[in-house]
Amino acid sequence: MERNSLKLFSLLPVFCCLANSVQAAPASYVLEHTEVRDIRAQALKRDYQLYVALPDSYRQGSKRYPVLFVVDANYAFPIVRNIAQRLNKHAGMEEVVVVGLSYANGDGGVYSRRRDYTPTTPRKHDYRSDMPGRQPAFGEAKAYGQFVSGEVFPFIAQHYRVNMQRKVFVGHSYGSLLGLQFLLSEPRTFEHFILGSPSLWYDAGVMFEREQAYAASHKDLPASVFFGIGGLEKLAPGKKRSRSEEAADMLADLREFDDKLKSRKFPGLKTRLRVFDDEDHASVFPFVLTHGLRAYLKSEK
Repeated sequence: MERNSLKLFSLLPVFCCLANSVQAAPASYVLEHTEVRDIRAQALKRDYQLYVALPDSYRQGSKRYPVLFVVDANYAFPIVRNIAQRLNKHAGMEEVVVVGLSYANGDGGVYSRRRDYTPTTPRKHDYRSDMPGRQPAFGEAKAYGQFVSGEVFPFIAQHYRVNMQRKVFVGHSYGSLLGLQFLLSEPRTFEHFILGSPSLWYDAGVMFEREQAYAASHKDLPASVFFGIGGLEKLAPGKKRSRSEEAADMLADLREFDDKLKSRKFPGLKTRLRVFDDEDHASVFPFVLTHGLRAYLKSEK
């Protein structure tokens, strides 16, 4: 017994070092007043998470807040939450609740967003999957949109003090394709759309076809839309523009799309297009967001 006790005693410094090393592990940074909620998309048979940011005054009264629904939340949620908070504190803009829509649990980000945000399966493509053993998936924007309006909206309305008559959609790139899916199918789903750098080249410009079809069968498009894009999102000199990812002029595409919407003279449609001259596809989103929020949210001062 003595020999065993000595062996154990001799190991105590090792155990202490291990314990200290575990205790000394740095803590993760956590955004204040945020929550993560699990939600099941019943029809899609997939699980997602909702990232929710509450304004500083949320616990102090009974006010109901405008609510921003943000796709590509793994990237965009902290940006939207922080800019919205800063605009309130330093520019007097009204407070909001921010809801980030995550990628599907277990799916790669590229895989999830290609499937959930795109309106069709491209007629021609050579995309590879970022998930080994699974073919890339596309074209479920309609079904995903039904999940958002049919399941996410009731969940948020039930659990948070939000004004569901003041819903804002925030998207960029493929995320803006999802926004256009809502706009050209159920425009009243949101009261305001902030759409940055939409991938209008997708599937040989299928959204131009959708816009034309909508205009042929509707006399109004009741929506408020802020379009934003970087001035550098244009075709390189010497290349011929086409509706393909490799030869797309995203700036020219968006100007053309906005012009087509304006030419319809829809009485209920309000659009604004802002070009941020020195920005590209990777850098422009915070500018689009800031100006898109200012185009809709009120000043409290």
